[in-house]
Order: sequence, then C-alpha cells, then structure tokens
Amino acid sequence: MKNMKALLILLLVSCFVIVAGCSGGKTAENPTPPEVEEKTPEKTEEPQAPAVDLGGRTIKLSAWWDLTPTDADATGQALVEQQKKVEEKYNVKIEYVNVPFEEYMDKFTTSVLAGEPFSDIAFLEYKSALPTILKGQLLKISEFTAPTSSINTDQRLANPAPPLLGELYAFNGGVKGNGGHGIHYNRDLFEKLGLPDLQQLYDNGEWTWSKFLEIAKQATKDTNNDGKMDTYGFSGWAAVVGRNFIAANGGNTVLDPENGESNAKEGFTDPKAIEAIEFLASLYSNNVVKVKTGDKVNWEEGDTFKDGDVAMFHAAQWMVGDLNFEVGVVPYPVGPQGSPEVTYADTGLNAYFIPKGVKDPELVYQVFEELFDVPQLEEYPTQNYLESLYSTEDDTRIIREHITGTGLVGLDEAYPEYPFNDFIADVIVNNASVASAAEKFKQQAQASIDKLGAAK
Repeated sequence: MKNMKALLILLLVSCFVIVAGCSGGKTAENPTPPEVEEKTPEKTEEPQAPAVDLGGRTIKLSAWWDLTPTDADATGQALVEQQKKVEEKYNVKIEYVNVPFEEYMDKFTTSVLAGEPFSDIAFLEYKSALPTILKGQLLKISEFTAPTSSINTDQRLANPAPPLLGELYAFNGGVKGNGGHGIHYNRDLFEKLGLPDLQQLYDNGEWTWSKFLEIAKQATKDTNNDGKMDTYGFSGWAAVVGRNFIAANGGNTVLDPENGESNAKEGFTDPKAIEAIEFLASLYSNNVVKVKTGDKVNWEEGDTFKDGDVAMFHAAQWMVGDLNFEVGVVPYPVGPQGSPEVTYADTGLNAYFIPKGVKDPELVYQVFEELFDVPQLEEYPTQNYLESLYSTEDDTRIIREHITGTGLVGLDEAYPEYPFNDFIADVIVNNASVASAAEKFKQQAQASIDKLGAAK
C-alpha cells in the first residue's frame, strides 16, 4: 500500500493519529509527499540508564498491524539502528507481534488470565482498555516507571496518553504526533461550485453550524436538470459524525466516564447532546447528505466521499490518501455550547499498555523508551506524513494548531450493548424526535454502564 511504511513509522513514533484509523484494519493509501528538507537538530544529551543483561530475553510489542520500523526514510533508518544498539546493550531481542484485529482482544485476555501475556507491551484501544482495567489486568504507569524516566521528565522518548478512570495507564513512544478528526472538503468541487474556502471562514471566525448547513445546501445540486442530485453537501457515517457534533457542543455520549464507572451517566438526555443530534438530523431532513448504500446509518457511508461528488465529509488523516481530488481540512464547527478546546470525539484512541503478569515491567519499559532515542529530523512531528496527504501549508497548520489535542476520549463503545447507534438510527431513519429517542434509550444506556461497573 502506497506510503504505508511511512504510516507505520508514524504510528510507532507517535500515536495520536490514527486510531480510528487502525480499528478493524481499515486504512487508506497516501499520495506521494512533496520534497521536504530534513533538518538535524542537536541531540539532547541525557543520563542513560545503566545496562542490564537480560540474558537474551525476547521483549514483544503487539498490535493489529506490523510495528516493525523500516528504513524507508531517515527517521526510520535511525529507529532501525537504535533498535540494534538497544538489543546489544541489554542482550535482548525485540519482536513485533502482529495479530488480526478480530482476534486481538481474545488473545490478549486469554493470555493475561493464564498469567502469560502474549506480549510485554500491547497496543489497545481505549474502549477495550477500560473493561480490562476494571478487571485489574493492566499496570499503571507509576508501577513501571522511575522518577527519572523520560515519560516523567522531558517526555522526549515517551509521553503519557490520556488517563482512564482518573489514572495514567497508557503511553506512546517518541514525541507527540499531530492529527485527529476534522471536516474535510473537496477543493476541486468547491472551486467548481464557487463555494467559499472553509479555512478562510474558520480563520475569520465564521465557521459555525449554520454556515455548515448553508454551504451544504449550496453544494447539493442537480446540475443537468434530470431530477437527480449530481453533487452533495456532506457525507459520513452518521454515528461517528453524531459523536463528533456532541463533543463539539461540549457534551459526551457518556458523562463523567473518567470519574469511575459508578459515577458515569448516560449522555443521551444531556441538552448538549440533544442539540447536537438535532443539528445532525437537520442535515438529513434538508437532503444535503449523500447516502450511497441506501442505509443512512451504514458504516460504509464513511467512504462515500471518495466518489468525488461530495463537498464536505468527515475524515481522519489516514482516510484521505490516494484521492483523485485535492482536499482541505478544518475542525468540526464548534456548537453553541462548545469551545475550540474540544472539536471531536476520539472513539478510536489507542496507545501502549503493559499487562499484569509481565516479568520485570520496569526493565521492559526502560528498554522501550530507549528504542526512541533518535534525533528529531522533521520540523515538527509527523511532518513528512502530513505533507504526503495535504498540498498546502494551511492544511498542516490547521491540523497542528486547531485539531491536534482537541479530541475528547469517547468510551461509549466500551460499555456492553450501549445503544448509541440505535439512538441515532431512531432519529435519522425513523424520524423520531431527538428528545423522545433519548428518553426511549436512556435506561438501556444507563444499564449498560452499570453492567460494566458490576463486572469489576
């Protein structure tokens, strides 16, 4: 797959992006990046941890894709060489375990319960990690790091991922990356239809829900008068888009999930969520959404934009490679009750965890950090990757300054049978009012939250 090596390096070095992108193995090719001059800054000298002879032990890192660093570019070459040095220093072998997504959690759970985790450091989605934490199967960062660890000091070699249940468990290797979910737009179609550039609207403070709907209406056209629309204003998977609008309006599908499972509450009846889903419903009632499959809530609608006849669409960075049109990107417009600090729901967030039962987790983690002791060769993290996808500096600026770090951890999928998709379908397909649908599903939603807590 084109430029997939670059993507894998990105995922290994920094794990803010991708996520949604990694679930189920759905990825997209990336177009050839423009030429970028790599800069080699001076490497910060830090006290190195003393070498420990681990007797030829194999330390395993697992994911549902291949984490192995490659020498595709200068950064990859540095990672490959650093791994050799680390293996020699500690007398270890680093092994990357690639398990299919649909088999991953079963293998993880079975091996941890048997006291023999199938990997020493495992990538997990947050929605899978939450129930795993409640069962006592993951270690806190404080249990395997030292005060002098990079993650607890300069964070040059590793950084903590967002907390779960008020504690830090997850981490990423290397510096933090840039990425996240946004509203992408077909620049070619915008120019053809004479629509205003969304980035200019955003920079001018005019990017609102009402402007979103206005442009979507303008883009939905029957250009040849045959009674069928030839271009559409928007497309996307309704459930994902709904979560993002809720987050951008200051709400969440599950309220207070970080305060402990006993305090978490369903978010359907929250006025912020109701207002957001009412706006989502208005897109469908105004017939500005292209529904290619015939099913408004089909997850495959997430790829409908690739036909090239949709003006605006939901996408993460990994979804926009190898398109036959130029794309731009802006954050989700902030709702009336939202703020620019949160623009989307990060339901696919993933990071590294150390399972309970791993032998000498402190040493395992020490080795892990040193794998990333390489110089920063880009002007900013993930520069080469982003510039392989986008053609303008404004695109990468928007991502770095206004999308990165604005994801709200979304955990409703962690709860068994949480009826968010049913809630959305009742509104979008059955034309139920949002308030009545929220009342209809709130008890089931709360019962799902309580069920997970009871399973602790």
